[in-house]
Amino acid sequence: MAEHLHQSQPQGQGQQPRPHQVVKVATAATAGGSLLVLSGLTLALTAIALTIATPLLVIFSPVIVPAVITAALLIMGFLASGGFGIAAVTVLSCIYRYVTGRHPAGADQLDQARQKLAGKAREMKDRAEQFGQQHIAGQQTS
Repeated sequence: MAEHLHQSQPQGQGQQPRPHQVVKVATAATAGGSLLVLSGLTLALTAIALTIATPLLVIFSPVIVPAVITAALLIMGFLASGGFGIAAVTVLSCIYRYVTGRHPAGADQLDQARQKLAGKAREMKDRAEQFGQQHIAGQQTS
C-alpha cells in the first residue's frame, strides 16, 4: 500500500527547479521590475512637466491655440490634396492604358463586372415592362 501511495504522487513534487528555469524566472522578474520602475519615473516626470508647462500654456494660449489649429488645417489640406492628386493620376493612367489597349491588372474582371451589370439592367428592364403590361391588362379587365 505504501508503494501505491508513493506512485500516485505527482512527479513534479520533490524535484528541484532546473537551472534554466531559475534563469528564466530571474530574467522575467528583473525585466518586469525595470519596466515598472521606468513606468513610475515616466509618470512622475509627466506630472512635473505638466505642472511646469501649465502656466506657460495659460499665458500663451491666445496665440498658441489658433496657431496650432491653423497649422493642423494647413497640413491636413496639403496631405489631402496630395493624396487626391496621386489617386487621380493613378486612375487616369489606368484609363489611358485601358483605352490604348494595354489592359491593366484587373481589366478582365472589370469587363466581366460591366457585362454582368448590363445583363442585370436588361433583365430588370424586361421585368418592369412585363409588370407594367400585366398591371395595365389587370386594370382593363376590372
